[in-house]
Amino acid sequence: MPAPIRLRELIRTIRTARTQAEEREMIQKECAAIRSSFREEDNTYRCRNVAKLLYMHMLGYPAHFGQLECLKLIASQKFTDKRIGYLGAMLLLDERQDVHLLMTNCIKNDLNHSTQYVQGVALCTLGCMGSAEMCRDLAGEVEKLLKTSNSYLRKKAALCAVHVIRKVPELMEMFLPATKNLLNEKNHGVLHTSVVLLTEMCERSPDMLAHFRKLVPQLVRILKNLIMSGYSPEHDVSGISDPFLQVRILRLLRILGKGDDDSSEAMNDILAQVATNTETSKNVGNAILYETVLTIMDIKSESGLRVLAINILGRFLLNNDKNIRYVALTSLLKTVQTDHNAVQRHRSTIVDCLKDLDVSIKRRAMELSFALVNGNNVRGMMKELLHFLDMCDPEFKADCASGIFLAAEKYAPSKRWHIDTIMKVLTTAGSYVRDDSVPNLIQLITNSVEMHSYTVQRLYKAVLDDISQQPLVQVASWCMGEYGDLLVSGQCEEEEPIHVTEDEVLDVLEGVLVSNLSSPITRGYALTAIMKLSTRFSSVNRIKRVVSIYGSSIDVELQQRAVEYNALFKKYDHMRSALLERMPIMEKTTTNGPTEILHTNGEAEPSVRDSKHPPNIPQPSSQANDLLDLLGGNDVVPVIQTELPTKPASSGGELLDLLGDLSLSGRMDVKCICFSPFLAIPPMTAYNKNGLKIDFTFERSNSNPNVSVITIHASNLTEVDMADFVFQAAVPKTFQLQLLSPSSNVVPGLNKGTVTQVIKVLNPQKQQLRMRIKLTYTHKGSSVQDLAEVNNFPTQSWQ
Repeated sequence: MPAPIRLRELIRTIRTARTQAEEREMIQKECAAIRSSFREEDNTYRCRNVAKLLYMHMLGYPAHFGQLECLKLIASQKFTDKRIGYLGAMLLLDERQDVHLLMTNCIKNDLNHSTQYVQGVALCTLGCMGSAEMCRDLAGEVEKLLKTSNSYLRKKAALCAVHVIRKVPELMEMFLPATKNLLNEKNHGVLHTSVVLLTEMCERSPDMLAHFRKLVPQLVRILKNLIMSGYSPEHDVSGISDPFLQVRILRLLRILGKGDDDSSEAMNDILAQVATNTETSKNVGNAILYETVLTIMDIKSESGLRVLAINILGRFLLNNDKNIRYVALTSLLKTVQTDHNAVQRHRSTIVDCLKDLDVSIKRRAMELSFALVNGNNVRGMMKELLHFLDMCDPEFKADCASGIFLAAEKYAPSKRWHIDTIMKVLTTAGSYVRDDSVPNLIQLITNSVEMHSYTVQRLYKAVLDDISQQPLVQVASWCMGEYGDLLVSGQCEEEEPIHVTEDEVLDVLEGVLVSNLSSPITRGYALTAIMKLSTRFSSVNRIKRVVSIYGSSIDVELQQRAVEYNALFKKYDHMRSALLERMPIMEKTTTNGPTEILHTNGEAEPSVRDSKHPPNIPQPSSQANDLLDLLGGNDVVPVIQTELPTKPASSGGELLDLLGDLSLSGRMDVKCICFSPFLAIPPMTAYNKNGLKIDFTFERSNSNPNVSVITIHASNLTEVDMADFVFQAAVPKTFQLQLLSPSSNVVPGLNKGTVTQVIKVLNPQKQQLRMRIKLTYTHKGSSVQDLAEVNNFPTQSWQ
């Protein structure tokens, strides 16, 4: 049989192929020749054939039929055969295939071989694809090589030990004696792999972490020698001595210093030296500085050192490299809550990043800008963010508008400024705001009694200019219906009043009704506004005509409203003025929990957090039935989910029965129940997973001591909001449980706010409280659902 072609010739031949089909034909022809050679047990060219097979495997063609040939090469006495055999094993085999177990004995023999290069390829293979069984069998040989004086083998053995620990963590203690002298090695390769091994052991075992904390002075000394050492061509990268080893040591110091005062104190000086002495003109220096910043922020470092770290990130923001700017913004966003004032110094640079062309940098800059807003800078920051809202791409507008709404509500210096700001958002990006913005703004306007004339005049002007922004038109229609008489009378004191007639106001609302741009919801707002004006304007006949026209509308909702309003004119005209009178001030219901400390970006002050009821919180239709089996049996009472507090509850029904002898009438008014907090019960954490944290605070009803009131506080530690949040709970049959409406169905990211919800539990027999909770939400575009059991309630909460 003729000798097979060489690998180099095969590569040259394949590269001459002009089409994919031609290449496949060449590969198939060569694979057939290789199979024939394998069947004939041709030992002479087995190494060459396996090498060609590996090349074809790299091109994406099947090469599994060469697995056993790799094992034969490994068993060969030639180093060239072993090298190709081990390479083939790493590429063609993995721990899911039983074939790999056949090579365990060969690897063991090669680990004890007299040639270091044979030992080296065996260590590489074990560290690459060794299974848990192989690691258990060969850990002793790896540990022996870790103690050898040969630096070439020690560095490979250290990396192999990392793989062994990942596969079989209980073998970690076997390598502990060998690690004692690793950091005394002067070879940088051994030092690097030793630090990797120590890092892996510290991350996997708290005991190892405590044990290795005594090595902090030695690590500090190694790092100092690297910084102070002169030029070394063997380790120099862009003028910096072995930056890879420096980065690894900084990561290990970060793990060792986290939560430990003594270790943090020992490394403060060296971190300051690295931060001040590292050259920043090259990317290598920036990488070391970034790791230094992360280490400073994670350990218990001095305040001056933390300020230095934030100033380094501020310098990163001025770098021309987009990746460095993005990394700086992300790091500042993580530290803004703990070192707010230091980050504030770089506010102008952060705001400038809003003008960057890179969308990732713009998003991070926007999130960080909102995190920097406080009562002192709210006017200036809102001006910049409103400008950004006007100029940014559509994908940013929804998040930016929501952020402006939250910041304005939290830090508004005056009600007029608050209203002006929200109106600017509606006129700039009205089509992108979330659904709850309309009722929230209506509530704000209603509660600002002295601003009614100014607001309705501003909204009237805005609608004259543009009726394409549906939320703006909805708010304007509502205000013109409520305060149309103030608009016509021209009583505005805040700005120059305009002269508007009743017919002009009705013309605008009728224009909204007939406009193709108006949504069905907007038309409903407009029709209701026209109906309300029948008690404020004298043009009642014109209003009757408009209302009667829509009695035959194809829109069922609009038709129903028109028919009901016509009936009001014809049958109940004596009640019309009372039914259509102005809306009273909408009071915000506060949570029943104790006073909380609100995070106000550097201006923390105690206040009672308001709980706003969203207009429509989606609940699963079979919510009670879904929870019947949460506690695994038939002794479970289902959840009773109440509606908003203003909705009447059926007298004599489940709601009245739930709270025992509480004196409730046909309308359930939650605000009339008085609660007193438990004085000696601290809050408890019921759930903490995937960035979602659920805390419970406890109260008891003064009216009925058997009723315990639990307020949940849901917070989100991730960077992305959790939408469609639904909290459900179930208790054993001996209890009765009631869930009130949550404050929101969106849990803001980065712990910027909490969603609160009140649970009332009737426990007449004073039994120990047990609860199963079910959490449903949408995070990063995917739906998440989880169950948890809460059994560690404080004794005072149920006795």
